[in-house]
Amino acid sequence: MENITTDTQPQDATQATTQPDSQQQPFSDAQARLQQLKAEIQKVIVGQDAVIDDILICMLAAGHALVEGVPGLGKTLLVRSLSQALAGRFNRIQFTPDLMPTDIAGHAMFNREQDDFVIRKGPVFCHFLLADEINRAPAKTQSALLEAMQEQQVTIEGQSLSLPTPFMVMATQNPLEHEGTYPLPEAQLDRFLMHIWIDYPDEKQEIELSKRMAANKGDQLNTQTINELMTPDDISALQTLLTRMEVDDSIHDYAVRLVRATRDWHGIEVGAGPRGSLALLRTARARALTQGRYFVIPDDVKAMAVAVLRHRIRLSAELEIEGISPSQVIAELVQSVEAPRV
Repeated sequence: MENITTDTQPQDATQATTQPDSQQQPFSDAQARLQQLKAEIQKVIVGQDAVIDDILICMLAAGHALVEGVPGLGKTLLVRSLSQALAGRFNRIQFTPDLMPTDIAGHAMFNREQDDFVIRKGPVFCHFLLADEINRAPAKTQSALLEAMQEQQVTIEGQSLSLPTPFMVMATQNPLEHEGTYPLPEAQLDRFLMHIWIDYPDEKQEIELSKRMAANKGDQLNTQTINELMTPDDISALQTLLTRMEVDDSIHDYAVRLVRATRDWHGIEVGAGPRGSLALLRTARARALTQGRYFVIPDDVKAMAVAVLRHRIRLSAELEIEGISPSQVIAELVQSVEAPRV
């Protein structure tokens, strides 16, 4: 697997047309490899192109994703497919009301042969962690992921253990079932870089899905057909490449103005904090990379605003009664805040 060059020097966004080909090349190469990665995942995932794009953007931005959708839309399959294509270690945790924090992080156990306590690492020690139906576990168990998501480490019996790099949590929750569920605390919601909504496929895509399923045994699509295209080190190199990307001051200003607008927007009871503007800039850079650009444009920020901000705001009771969603409010807000011209 060839290494990804990350020694480019950023230029001002207004000089896009004069960027030398030799310095632009790493970003074009990265786009080509990401397109190959997306095509490989599409061997199994049908009709969720936007969701795949969002997952890849979240991964490039070194963030965690909360994936929401009704059962049976392929949330688990998407995560398995991604880990298969990236040759990373994948673990899945099924969250239930009786799940304990030690079931996630691990614990110390007595080893009779060594006559001493040894650390037994939990499933969180992996590259890609699927936290399935995360809202079915109580807050005490949910909080066990907080340190791992924020600090990329786990503390067991006073000993801090680093997690593999890259490390990404993809948590799912079912919007239909409320009985026996525990809403995620705001502190944990804010740790998720993006809140990704997965919807039903259209009719043609659903027909294609049924054809592919008919060719397999049982009711599962075969992820073994997915080839390993990248390693965890390749992903780390792409994440480093993002730090070389040019972000004009006007883009920083735009992202901050969008987030600050949520704090006094009509119908929003609690607006997004500073972590929201940082998340907007991180995902905007990642989106620019997926398009082969070395600089960020306002459309990158606009495109990521809903997925980045909808779980960071709380609507007023009046809007919730009217059935208005956070996504609708954020979309309206984006249209009202003037974007820079760069």
